This record gives sequence, structure tokens and C-alpha cells, in this order.
Amino acid sequence: EAILMQVSIRVKRYDPELTENNSWWQDYKLGIHANATILDALIKIREEVDGGLALRCACRASICGSCGMRVNGRARLVCKTRLKEIIQKDGELNIEPLANHSVIRDLVVSFDSFFSKIKEITPYLTPKSEPDKGEFVASNESMENLLKSMNCIMCGVCVSDCTVLEVDKKFIGPAALAKAWRFVEDPRDDKKSQRINYLNDTEGGIWDCTRCLQCVEVCPKDVAPMDRIMEMRETAIRLGYKNTPGYRHSETFYRSVKKHGRLNETLLAINSAGWTNIPRLIDLIPIGFKALIKGKLPPIIPHKAEKKEAIKNIYVKVEKEDE
Repeated sequence: EAILMQVSIRVKRYDPELTENNSWWQDYKLGIHANATILDALIKIREEVDGGLALRCACRASICGSCGMRVNGRARLVCKTRLKEIIQKDGELNIEPLANHSVIRDLVVSFDSFFSKIKEITPYLTPKSEPDKGEFVASNESMENLLKSMNCIMCGVCVSDCTVLEVDKKFIGPAALAKAWRFVEDPRDDKKSQRINYLNDTEGGIWDCTRCLQCVEVCPKDVAPMDRIMEMRETAIRLGYKNTPGYRHSETFYRSVKKHGRLNETLLAINSAGWTNIPRLIDLIPIGFKALIKGKLPPIIPHKAEKKEAIKNIYVKVEKEDE
């Protein structure tokens, strides 16, 4: 016998054909099996309550990546998210379309911008030449490594919760950068240096990630896009691509904390811009004045941490382990 539960679901609706008030929240109440997923509930609403509700789904097994949505402010695949778990945790259930995508209707979003980012990273192998015979062969070890990124199902969930894309649409984004890593790491590809050079220099590349961990937390396939981005930063440094604001920012941060036990924010801003980059340094002047007015301007001579030597010892230990 089916165990039913009564649920209340709020869905963010959107109708592009309406000239005014084309976006609104709509409440639905229904009885459904206690082990049902959110997708089960949405399909039941569409089939039995409101045939006008637009949503996208296909496999219902977290394989196709079609049913990405925001559930109580967090991007998820609703086919693998159970109603009971969310309601018991949060006490409510609000469903919205993915963020950082343009909405077509209700819970259906456009993936045009998503795939334009994918195209930007040249998403295919570029071997040096044809193999002598047969095909290019990759070792089992390298293929196991590549699986970290190849498990991506292109669902757009990480893009939805990316805090950088909320404010900077030029950022290539976690999904595309994780796919770029897949080709950078593939031993059959001959354009590793060129790929890293592009991602290192281009605006919106590997140095624009703020390491907020959101993409890692929401990825349904454990691709961990942020980890892949950090690995490409390390690769860029090893290859000698250091003349970028991103590298200067990280290096100044590292050396400042090592020397003083805390961050010298003034030097961080200037070094990141580059001492020879006069236009960028001029751009920092209004920011400095605003910080001064708000009482937020960091001191010219940085304070030193009380336990500076203990922090230095941590650096020494880590640097020895990396040797």
C-alpha cells in the first residue's frame, strides 16, 4: 500500500508572452508517495493539476542532466532529490529555474550561453599528427584521471550556483573550465601549452575563480570543477605563465602572509594590477578614496600578527613537504 504525504510546493513561474507581471510564485498542494522525488511531484502537477507548467526532463536517473533546477536556493538535479529529505531539512519547498541562465518559460532555461562557453575552450582533441597505425592510445592511469572531468553530464548546475558568473558574464565558468582541464590533461592532445596560455591570459579565465566551493558542493557527479581550475593554475605556473594579475595576486598573498603573518591589502591591490600597468593603477585611485571615506582603507605599513613566527613555521613545513 502506497504511503502518501501531503506537500505544498511553491514554483517560480514565467510567461514571456505576458507584457506585465510575467513572473510570479504559484503554490501547489498535492498528495504523493513519501519516497517521491521532486521531479515526480512536478510531473504530477503538470499531468493532474496544471498542464501549463513547463519543465524539462528525460532520463529520470541523473544521467541526461536535463532536470537541473534551484531548490530552496541551491541548484540540484530534481530527479535525484527526494521531497521528504528537503522538507524535513528546510520545512519548505521552493522551486526555481537555474540561475545564470536566461529563462525560456517557467522552469525551462536556455543553454545557449552555457554551450558558447564550452565552444570557447576548444572542446575537442587536437593531436599533433595521425598515429602510425591504429589509433592514439592513452594509458589506463591517464584515463582514470580524465574520468574526473569526463563524468560531467552538462547539466549546468555548477554554472547556476557560480558566484562569479552572477557579477561577471565574461567568466568562462566552472563547467567549461572543467572540460578544458580534460583536454589539458589528455596525453593525446598536442595543444596543452596553447590551451593553458589562452586560459591564463584571457579575461574570465582560470584566475577569475574565487574558490567559493559552490560548484564542488552542487555537482551531482563529483567533477569538482574548482579543483580542476586550481590544477590548471598550477600547470600555468609550472609552464612559466606568470605575467598575469591572477598569478601576481596569489603570489603577493602568499608572500605577504609568510612575511607578516597577515595580509598586506594595499600591496596586494597594487601588485595584482602590476606596477607598470598605469591605467589599472589609476583605476584603483577612486576605490582607494571610497575605502578612505568609509574607514576601510588598510594601513600603509601592515600590522604584524602576534604569532607571526608560528605562521612562518607552517610555511617552512609545507615548503619542505613540497620539495
